[in-house]
Amino acid sequence: MAWYIGRRVLQMIPVFLGATLLIYAMVFALPGDPVLALGGDRGLNPAVAEQIRAEFNLDKPFIVQYLLYLKGILTLDFGTTFSGREVIDVMGEAFPVTFKLAIMALVFEGFFGIVLGLVAGLRKGGFFDATVLLVSLLVIALPTFVIGFVVQFIVGVKLRWLPPTVGGDVSFQTLLMPAIVLGAVSFAYVLRLTRTSVSENLTADFVRTATAKGLSRNRVVTVHVLRNSLIPVVTFLGSDLGGLMAGAIVTEGIFNIPGVGNTLYKAIQQGQAPTVVSLVTVLVVVYIVANLFVDLLYAALDPRIRYA
Repeated sequence: MAWYIGRRVLQMIPVFLGATLLIYAMVFALPGDPVLALGGDRGLNPAVAEQIRAEFNLDKPFIVQYLLYLKGILTLDFGTTFSGREVIDVMGEAFPVTFKLAIMALVFEGFFGIVLGLVAGLRKGGFFDATVLLVSLLVIALPTFVIGFVVQFIVGVKLRWLPPTVGGDVSFQTLLMPAIVLGAVSFAYVLRLTRTSVSENLTADFVRTATAKGLSRNRVVTVHVLRNSLIPVVTFLGSDLGGLMAGAIVTEGIFNIPGVGNTLYKAIQQGQAPTVVSLVTVLVVVYIVANLFVDLLYAALDPRIRYA
């Protein structure tokens, strides 16, 4: 087990280097000069512009900039924004908000997706099965920003059940509606994945054997059917955590949430390359660690899987 974890951690290193190099190259290739943009319509004094470029290593070749950035990451020095603020402080404010939002969305899509998918799988072909399939297809077909605006208008503005925007009040109550919107599409996928996996496992040999041994219906479903059906669902949920955090840009914009998505969007607009690269780098790390966690869960869900 320890050898497996060590090997997976070593495999994360080239993935991390490749992802950060690609991100840095994309930001480097963005059109326009972010330093000149700081001056707006009035322009920037050439001497001041050169000083800023030297301070942020923008006057150096691409590969040198990237290596200096990696050196900074190893010492947890993510640099500063063009306004002089430490990037790590910006991330310290944004990431807890988005992480809380993503966890709430993950709990929503995981719990309701698995429960409804299990019931639909057990009642395959029935009215409930047809209804949830139709609803899930509708949710998948609608873009997130459409779902967000509709839910915000009905629940937040018309019915006033929940606050329509978050602003500076980042509490469970204000994040509940954005979390449901953020996890809505993934919820539909989890539901369909669970429903298909459960209906397939119901006809498997090990389920027939368990039934023939005289086990109760509940034990067959919870221990044998659901446990084996959760393997592809857990894989999806694990990889979805990184997707939720990275995909929160639209949701955070609609509900005015001061998280990573909002910060990233503003940083891209302002050409804040150090902030953009640092935020995306941390998102890459979250995604890689979430996938490692999913791999470690395999053995707990399926004893046939062994770590070599």
